[in-house]
Amino acid sequence: EIVKLWKTMNQWVYDGFEKTYTSLGVDFDKNYYESKTYLLGKEFIAEGLKSKVFEKDEDGSVWCDLTEDGLDRKIVLRSDGTAVYMTQDIGTAIQRIKDYPDVGGLVYTVGNEQDYHFKVLFLILKKLGFDWAKNLYHLSYGMVDLPSGKMKSREGTVVDADDLLVDMTNTARKISEDLGKLEGYTDGEKESLYKTIGLGALKYHILKVDPKKRILFDPEASIDFNGNTGPFIQYTYARIQSIIRKADFDYTVLQSDSEVSLHQKEKSVLKQLVLFPDAVQQAAETYSPAIIANYTYDLVKEYNSFYQSVPILGCDNLQEKIFRTQLSLKVSKVIKHAFLLLGIEVPERM
Repeated sequence: EIVKLWKTMNQWVYDGFEKTYTSLGVDFDKNYYESKTYLLGKEFIAEGLKSKVFEKDEDGSVWCDLTEDGLDRKIVLRSDGTAVYMTQDIGTAIQRIKDYPDVGGLVYTVGNEQDYHFKVLFLILKKLGFDWAKNLYHLSYGMVDLPSGKMKSREGTVVDADDLLVDMTNTARKISEDLGKLEGYTDGEKESLYKTIGLGALKYHILKVDPKKRILFDPEASIDFNGNTGPFIQYTYARIQSIIRKADFDYTVLQSDSEVSLHQKEKSVLKQLVLFPDAVQQAAETYSPAIIANYTYDLVKEYNSFYQSVPILGCDNLQEKIFRTQLSLKVSKVIKHAFLLLGIEVPERM
């Protein structure tokens, strides 16, 4: 009966995780459970004892002495033979590489409170002789604070992810209704838009900050339709889609012999566009999605300055009108691509 209850309660947790991740637009190719990998960890700890990577204390517990490496002694197995976190993490890392031998390394996205733990884990795996251990990386991120201060579970000053998503959607609903630009939307389309804006605001507000820094999460500021926010960028994308829909001329072909005199604002947008591949490359090399987020904001700022300075569809010169429409379309494609990399959707209308 106890085991049955334990399994039932575990399933509640798994189902809850699945619901939250689905709401966030997140999915996983494979889930690893510590209860399935600790035996593999114990197996390699036994091997490490033979090769003297580990040592056994008088009480029977097994340790790894890392003092010569500037770290402490670390227990990897209790005296009664039961596993500790390190046992499970050793087994999980090895199992992942077994399942995906071509990846060559792993990125652990875990808060900076676990910095020391991963230094120890990676060093132990190196001492066990795994060459791929040199390609393990801890993407250590800062904690999230509220405007009222640091979140503390014991004091109840925490934000539940599911409740936060609901609040963000409701805030998006209120702001969108106040703007009064939802004419012609069905109720279903409105709800979908509110969720897209709310989730986009949440993700962008967190991702625009360098992972190593602490994050001050202000729900109201994150969903502002002005400034460095997800909704501001989403709105710019939707604005461009509106321009494209209204274009009643063939903007797909620009005459090669046409003379288009570029406005300074157009040049600024073009200069920003060519930086996109470098931004993506730098983000990948430094494990920092903030680079893509802030690049996109800079692009949107340049585009909106261009939008306010020169006519697009109202331009008298057909070739200039075609060029500006094509430029707008290119900007929207880069916005969509950049936000796709960040896991954020962009609405066609707002």
